[in-house]
Amino acid sequence: MEKGDGPALQPLLCLAWLAATLPILAAALPIPAAAGGRLLHSLLAAFSSRGKTVRPSSSSSKAKFTVPQKYFLHFYVVGVAVTTSLLLAICFYAYMEMTPLLPEPSSYSTIASHLIGSNSFSFGSVLSRTMEHKYRVWRTVFVLLLMEIQVLRRLYETENVFHYSPSARMHIVGYLTGLFYYTAAPLSLASSCLPEAIDFIRGQIVEFIVKGRARMPDLVIDSPSLLKPLLKLGWCQWIGAIIFSWGSLHQIRCHAILGSLRENKDSDEYVIPCGDWFSRVSCPHYLAELVIYLGMLIASGGSDISVWFLFIFVITNLSFAAVQTHRWYLQKFEDYPRSRYAIIPFVL
Repeated sequence: MEKGDGPALQPLLCLAWLAATLPILAAALPIPAAAGGRLLHSLLAAFSSRGKTVRPSSSSSKAKFTVPQKYFLHFYVVGVAVTTSLLLAICFYAYMEMTPLLPEPSSYSTIASHLIGSNSFSFGSVLSRTMEHKYRVWRTVFVLLLMEIQVLRRLYETENVFHYSPSARMHIVGYLTGLFYYTAAPLSLASSCLPEAIDFIRGQIVEFIVKGRARMPDLVIDSPSLLKPLLKLGWCQWIGAIIFSWGSLHQIRCHAILGSLRENKDSDEYVIPCGDWFSRVSCPHYLAELVIYLGMLIASGGSDISVWFLFIFVITNLSFAAVQTHRWYLQKFEDYPRSRYAIIPFVL
């Protein structure tokens, strides 16, 4: 269904992800210094720096363009607000318009009776398109539920697991990028059916204004009707959920390890993290993030181009940041394990 400004949403999101990804890819390429390669890499490294990778510049004007690293909390507040709003909107649309997911047995004969003699040949294709559309909407609800779990957990960890040093900073460009990300990511996951959901809700609001509360039917939420469509989704959704859960479990462990490194919250001392995936890579929490978003991509069915662009950005952004962190570890600690990779074992 393409209503209103629906067709423009996904291309706009894809362009935004492309604009965010291309500079990172360009900075990672071996562009000669004479062509600006070193300058581009230095700029991207400065923009993406945070915490321990921020170069000291307390007396420099560059300090004006940084914010406290504890502002990470803002990312997840925005992420929770946007994801929850989208989830409620599309869930309401799915419940009101896309339930039941599978037609009742009696409905087959009802539909067929209208088609026999005139359009009976198109009965199968019409029913197939209807079912495919319902699955797409409920699949979006499922993926947004995964995103909701992710941003709520990250919000909790930021408040209760990480102990940011008072001197820890991050670049303002990185801060703005984080705000953009946690707005655009949920939108990308919902983009396939968000325009039609907005149109439906707009229609409900207009009807409420015209009819008034007394003439509107009561909204009764039937829990089985709300859960059944999610339980009847395909194997892609459940495989994606398993991969998502696997990545989340390891990210929880890695964040707990990082959060426990500094017993003194006011100390700037760093030690080499060990345990879980730290035995393989320097940034296992980034690797776990890749696994998490791979799970979301699979759960989405892989048919939405904006979700692919989102995943490509996650790969490039986290890989670039992981390489910077890996180099910092190697420079900081003489005894740092040389067998560790930056983010992906045996690859990067």
